[in-house]
Amino acid sequence: MRTGKTIMLFVFCCMVYGGLVQAATLKDKEPSIFYPAGHYLEGWPRIVGTDIYGYNYQAHKFNGSFANVYLGGDGYPPYWGDTEAYYQALVDEGLAATVEEAETMLSAWWYWESRDIDLGMKWNDAWLSNQDRGDDSGGLVPDGNLDRHFGYPTYTGSGAWVTNHRSGTYEVVLNGKIKQADWNYFIKIITPPSTAIKVDGVWYTEDGVEIGPERYGSFAAVQIIANDPFGEARGKLYGSPAGPGFGIYGPE
Repeated sequence: MRTGKTIMLFVFCCMVYGGLVQAATLKDKEPSIFYPAGHYLEGWPRIVGTDIYGYNYQAHKFNGSFANVYLGGDGYPPYWGDTEAYYQALVDEGLAATVEEAETMLSAWWYWESRDIDLGMKWNDAWLSNQDRGDDSGGLVPDGNLDRHFGYPTYTGSGAWVTNHRSGTYEVVLNGKIKQADWNYFIKIITPPSTAIKVDGVWYTEDGVEIGPERYGSFAAVQIIANDPFGEARGKLYGSPAGPGFGIYGPE
């Protein structure tokens, strides 16, 4: 005769197995996870490796032009480092009538001026998964998109985190000669716990301990480091009093 504990374990295993069967992955032989409507690659399956923008969804990372984080979703091809050639490419593809129109069109997007900044990002499964197990509202029916905050209706309490590492160069004049200076900027962003309180743009724990300044509304920066040899931003700019690590506020 089965005990209640045995029955519960059996039910739990069936639920887990059922969830795994229902999940769609980037490795499936029959693709079922695609770039969404409006994306430059709309209708194409997302791949396991690095795509033309610099996203590697399977590995939870991105490396490429800062602008490439957004260009695809706004319907543009990836930027490869040559501005004038890129404008012409938009004309050749019929996305703009003239180079001047392409320049005007792109200058309206806030991220375009940062196109020559190199960006590296890493994130966990709660920030953006490499699976499709349901919709982002908590449903358990795959919807063709990679999961965000799976199992939670919003990011709140999900334990999601992301890092952002930017770098670039600029010219300075030293002793009458033009030199190239390198700079970099690193920020670590986490999801505050559901009990956190935001006051004047800063997140605090329910006990009043500072978590970090607000980022993107629902998130907090817990560590910021910058290195600019000829600028004011150098070294550690911010470290959360609550702790700069990822493991402090895991899934609730």
